[in-house]
Amino acid sequence: MPFKINISEKSGKTYHLESDSEELVGKELHNKIEGKDISADLNGYEFEITGASDSSGFTAMENVEGIGLKKLLLGFGKGMHKRPRKEGKKKVSNFKPKGLRMRRTVRGKIISPAIVQINLKILKEGNKKLSEIFPEQNLPKEKPAEAKPAE
Repeated sequence: MPFKINISEKSGKTYHLESDSEELVGKELHNKIEGKDISADLNGYEFEITGASDSSGFTAMENVEGIGLKKLLLGFGKGMHKRPRKEGKKKVSNFKPKGLRMRRTVRGKIISPAIVQINLKILKEGNKKLSEIFPEQNLPKEKPAEAKPAE
């Protein structure tokens, strides 16, 4: 099953790629990988694995050993974004519920064939820019045509 790879730049731009590379299986979160392991176009690049998730949406966490699923008691943050009932649906900036902890299922930190999505961060750039490697993703988004009122 191919991996959906998201490569993020420091500017905030993200490039999407699908790869069948078996080089990623067995790597851990926060490991460094070479670009040529993913694709021949990315030769010279060096990436860091920042996150991953499986087909069910369970996120990989760096403090869970192995490749399997595990239930953890989590506070608000990675893997748990729920509001307590007493807070209701009100929107509050910098919202962090006080004392809320819930048991959530997460995946281990080792990349396995069950992982579907992998997030990467650029550590070292290659000789070609990512905008040249992925020209179809560099296009500006087109605005939808506005409907003209009938006269």
